[in-house]
Amino acid sequence: MRKSKIYKILGVLMAIGILGSAIWYSQLPNRHKAIVKSFLFEKLGITDADWKVNHPSGTYKMISPEFYIDGIYKSMEGPKSSKYVQLSQDSTLLWLTGFEVKALENQTSVPVSNDFICHTNIDFNDVKYYSSFHLEKRIGVQYPRLTSLSHGMEKFNFPNGYGVPMKGNELLYVTTEALNHNVPDANFWIRHEVDIHYAKDKELKPLMSRTAFIMLPYDKRNPYKEPTDPGTNQCIPVETKNHSYEDGKGNTLSGHWVIPPGKNTYRSSIDTQLQLQDSLRLHAAAIHVHPFATSISLFDATLGKAVFTSAIVNHKNNIGLTKITPFSSEEGIWLYKTHKYEIVLEVNNTTAIPQDMMGSMFLFFYDKELDDILRKN
Repeated sequence: MRKSKIYKILGVLMAIGILGSAIWYSQLPNRHKAIVKSFLFEKLGITDADWKVNHPSGTYKMISPEFYIDGIYKSMEGPKSSKYVQLSQDSTLLWLTGFEVKALENQTSVPVSNDFICHTNIDFNDVKYYSSFHLEKRIGVQYPRLTSLSHGMEKFNFPNGYGVPMKGNELLYVTTEALNHNVPDANFWIRHEVDIHYAKDKELKPLMSRTAFIMLPYDKRNPYKEPTDPGTNQCIPVETKNHSYEDGKGNTLSGHWVIPPGKNTYRSSIDTQLQLQDSLRLHAAAIHVHPFATSISLFDATLGKAVFTSAIVNHKNNIGLTKITPFSSEEGIWLYKTHKYEIVLEVNNTTAIPQDMMGSMFLFFYDKELDDILRKN
């Protein structure tokens, strides 16, 4: 076969491959496109894929790789990056006291709008963490997410006198993701600076984290059918692959759903998530919601009143969250084993189209069992 004919065949095959790749890429959801672009930029050397770490005493400070913002990225759609973190090289007991994330211009590290911060998750290895304190019975009981920062709550500190204890050489897994609700013609790069604050003070009281979030039922046979039956409290899920759960009774639930224009209230029981074996004293809560949420409450259904309510301020002239009020209390509030609890979320979708929504809380309780263990050592 002549070389010219071989080259023609290779050219045709290459064109087919490029066309097929373009069609495949065009059909991906936004968040998968971001993953593909980030991967290609890293492999081609277009982007700086390295984390930059600075570790002054009491703060583990790290700056993410570059994130390319080239269009609208709604919640959980933007480019992201992850890193394992060790606060020290030995097993010294440290106390996590607070977290913060800021958006930066990629070259100068000058702070830019936090509207480009989606969320920053802080996960831990529950097997190693609980084993180091001889609390193996807690392994696998809850998803090992310590907390999360997100748009509207980019900074979170525990009340004075409290912290989350951990051995310095154990690993935290940090993931931070970009966001862009308002700049459709974007063409720029940013980074995130993530700060983990800690102390060596042995007089702090230990906190344990439990995650609770709204889960609403949906029709697994026809999940996107509208309108939903108002008598069943059903929702339209954003998708059925992520943030979908089973309730043990054959029903499917979603923690990421669609809200129609206008005001609505969403609520669900969180008793199975709290897993209260005894009364616990709540000292702090970090909140995660999406734009158009107006308030979120931890609600005592037994007493018929809120344990606390977090007020939420939305931007006035564009989409975004100006402030989410955290809950923090040195005195604490008791939650009781015999009571029933819910999360209640108020929303006001001021646009003419459906929007996506979540309602989550990272709740921090005084950990008497762990306190007793630490005091014996």
